[in-house]
Amino acid sequence: MSATAIRTSVVRNADTMIESPTGLKPVLDVIPGHCYERSTTRGLLLFARDVVIFGLTVWGLLSTNDPLLLVPLWLLAGISVAGLFVIGHDAAHDALFDSKRLNALVARLSMLPSLHAVEVWVFGHNRVHHGHTLKQGLDFVWHPLTVEQYEQLSRVAKLRHKLEWGPFGAGAYYLREVWWNKMVRFTPPTRWAKQMRRDRALVTMYALGALTLLVGLDGAGGIWQWMKVVVAPFLIFCQTIGWVVHVHHIAPEIRWWPRREWNRFRGQVEGTTILWGPPGWDFFFHWIMVHLPHHVDMKVPGYRLPEAARAIAEAFPDQVDERPIRVRDYLAATKACKLHDLDRDLGHLPGMIVSISARASLLRVWP
Repeated sequence: MSATAIRTSVVRNADTMIESPTGLKPVLDVIPGHCYERSTTRGLLLFARDVVIFGLTVWGLLSTNDPLLLVPLWLLAGISVAGLFVIGHDAAHDALFDSKRLNALVARLSMLPSLHAVEVWVFGHNRVHHGHTLKQGLDFVWHPLTVEQYEQLSRVAKLRHKLEWGPFGAGAYYLREVWWNKMVRFTPPTRWAKQMRRDRALVTMYALGALTLLVGLDGAGGIWQWMKVVVAPFLIFCQTIGWVVHVHHIAPEIRWWPRREWNRFRGQVEGTTILWGPPGWDFFFHWIMVHLPHHVDMKVPGYRLPEAARAIAEAFPDQVDERPIRVRDYLAATKACKLHDLDRDLGHLPGMIVSISARASLLRVWP
């Protein structure tokens, strides 16, 4: 029986509910102490390797306009931007190095190709997403609509929702909802406004500086070169990271919680997955798919997450969603997980076919 199946039948079935902790201390207690050990050398080598790969793909893109070469180079560039982003993500958590200054420097450099301002990211990701994972009204990443909210949308907004929550919409969702709304348009709180404006300026300098340099070298052709090496890799990154975050927290067995019922164990353990990739997967993704222990404690460096995950899964086998990365699981989630009903059983929604996963209260809506 798979970990998911065990989790559904034992934890989600009200008739056989096993009492779970409400806090994270019992989970933290099982993580081996050496999982917090960090290697500056290893962190720098991972960062340098990703920089070299990204640099080589940029050189390749600047050297050709052959579509047969551009497409694979764009894919490699987008994935390498995602790899750098994950390195920056760890550094922004102060998990990559013991030195806060080195973490700050590497975070800012690593997130430039993904056009992310680090301090804005830290506020939304570290403070909001990690602090309130799967809490209704607070966690903004892949926050589902209720049936009532969906009914109030315009026709265009409903089409957009179906696209973004469908199998090919992760990039569009991340670009609009996370990057544009929460990174670019976000109004900085006064307490962190200075740092956020500084990091936004760094990202703007990177993007416009690259455009200025390429136009200076190639005239009007520099605009196309800029599209090739900045815009296209960024868009592929959005598709990649949008999918990554979706599979971390969205599945028919995972539910969102009203504020009055939410607790840290439900959000960080029961609401977060451990996904094992095929050999070579973590060359680019840096163990980010082994996500549950990262939510339990953000200070565990990425390369220690597998060992921490095994310890947690052994101690909490009935609460942990642990499985291989499978395309069919993602497709099943995008089919089943469209809307979320937190408070009531669902009847028939006029004009639509609606199905409900009884244990998770996750809904799907089809025209």
